Order: sequence, then structure tokens, then C-alpha cells
Amino acid sequence: MKRRPGIGACALLTCLLAGCGGVGAESFLDAQAMAQLREVLSKEQPRLPDGFTIRPEQAWQMPFGQADENCRAVLEPPGGKAPGQALTAQAAVSYHGDGLGEQAGVGLARYAAGEAEDHLDELAEALRKCHAVRSSSGTDLRPHELPIDEAVREAADDAVGARFSGRLNGYPYEMDLVLARVGDTLVSVVHTGMNDVDAGRTRKVVEAALSMVSA
Repeated sequence: MKRRPGIGACALLTCLLAGCGGVGAESFLDAQAMAQLREVLSKEQPRLPDGFTIRPEQAWQMPFGQADENCRAVLEPPGGKAPGQALTAQAAVSYHGDGLGEQAGVGLARYAAGEAEDHLDELAEALRKCHAVRSSSGTDLRPHELPIDEAVREAADDAVGARFSGRLNGYPYEMDLVLARVGDTLVSVVHTGMNDVDAGRTRKVVEAALSMVSA
């Protein structure tokens, strides 16, 4: 059932399981799945909105060092640090846009034994409990409703999301976050900018990420 909640470097970085996702004891490396994710994320992405780099770059990194447990849980997957239980493969990349501070991060994580659905449920709960990201350096970001577009609902089995807005190190900053599931794969996307983040561009980035899984 689909939810309708409020939601550099020029080298490809594929995040191996060890050290990237807090892999649990029941997780195992599936060489074929890893190869598939590496291939998917190494390709040029013509479906990205105009202004984004076509070739993938290093995995997105959170631009702040502090975040509570719930906020960190939902913001780590786009950077290649998805939940580790039953994780069989994982990879993450980013793309720079032409807007001020604009960047898109895409993380793909594949699971065994139907664990992807359970993890998305857990992440949805963590997102509800994430109330703010604050730091002494002038960062204060609050999550707000980000409706999931109908096209995303149709392409994914389930999806949740939020828009974080406020200040990053004292400067205006916005970040859209969408976490979705396609079968046994968790698809995590962030779209950031120092000015207003265009929700339409976020939707197109998410659609491009979902298409990577189904390609």
C-alpha cells in the first residue's frame, strides 16, 4: 500500500557493504547484485533535469556533522549508508546541478527476505520523529511536508519524503528527501540547494532514480 505522507570529484563511488551501511550479522554480499548496482549507477543519466551533470560523481555526504539519531537515520541512505540488516548490495552517487549549492544524491540498497519493506517502515517512523537538525555553527533545518507526486507513487511500491528548510552554517538552505521502495530495493534521494529547491526538479530526480532500478 502506498503512503501519501508529507514528506565533487568526477569518479563514481560505489559504497561496499563493509563500513557503508552498518551491516548486520545476517547481511551478506551478493556479488551479482553488487555488479548490477555498479553498472546501473555508472551510466550517464539523460533523465536527470537540465543543468545536472550527466556523469555520476562521489556519493553525497551530509553537509553537517551533527544530527539526532532519527534525522541521521533518514539522511544516511542517500549517501550509501542504508540500514544493514539483510543488506545484499549497496551503491551511491551524486550529481551537481547548476543552481547555487544544487546537488542530487542517489542511493540504492538491495535486500533479502522482504527486508526492504520493513526498513522503509522503520525509516518512515524515524522521519516522523526527526524534528530538527541543529548545530552550533548556525545550522537549523526543520522538516516540512513534501507530498509524493502521483508519478512517483505509480513508479514505486511505497514512498515517504520531507523538505528540510532553514539555515546551513548561517546560510539559507533547503533539502528535499525522498525514500522509496521498488521491490527489494530501497531508493534514497536528496536534492539540495542554497536557495529555494524546485519541487519539480526533485520529482524528476526521483523519477530518474526509480528508472535506474527498473532499467
